Amino acid sequence: MDKTAIQKIIDILQKEYDISGYSNRGNAYEVLVGTVLSQRTKDEVTWPRNKELMKKANTPEKMLELSEKEIAKIIYPVGFYNQKAKKIKELSRILVEKYGGKVPRGREELMRLPGVGGKTADCVLCFAFNEGVIPVDVHVEVIAKRLGIADWKDKPEVVRKKLHQFVPKDKRNSINALFVEHGKRVCTTRRAYCERCSVVKYCPKIMKK
Repeated sequence: MDKTAIQKIIDILQKEYDISGYSNRGNAYEVLVGTVLSQRTKDEVTWPRNKELMKKANTPEKMLELSEKEIAKIIYPVGFYNQKAKKIKELSRILVEKYGGKVPRGREELMRLPGVGGKTADCVLCFAFNEGVIPVDVHVEVIAKRLGIADWKDKPEVVRKKLHQFVPKDKRNSINALFVEHGKRVCTTRRAYCERCSVVKYCPKIMKK
């Protein structure tokens, strides 16, 4: 796999999938909270519940006015809703006390917040701040490995680093959304449906771990 092939894959997938919804998830706080909610929960469940939560509290200050029980009730049935309610309340408190109610733009600062790991931090940087980073979720990880960009033994942080080496910065913000959509429909985590893949001719089809 080379950079030219990656560019062709991006071009083809951009024509195939409408990813406009990924960049319309709200401001940095909305994206941060929504991404915490999305952990181990499907998008179809996550984002409607996040929308309802934001109607009640769309700033850290307003979130602190809600109890954990109130937050949990609103975000149900996202996975681990009680634990996530606690994390959302705590990260909101830190944002108010340490950052004046603003979401920090630094990856390391974001990762110090409760419930925020590398992927969640990158989602905020990518979808809220347009920073040109690639959030590596399971779909991105599997497709990157099947394409031969990363090795099967690589951890998500290594996959991220290798993707950044291959993909120009101005194209990185679209990679997560494109690979997620392709991963849901064609190149799934359980099976790659190569017979209906629009980019199969550029793929070395590295299937074995």
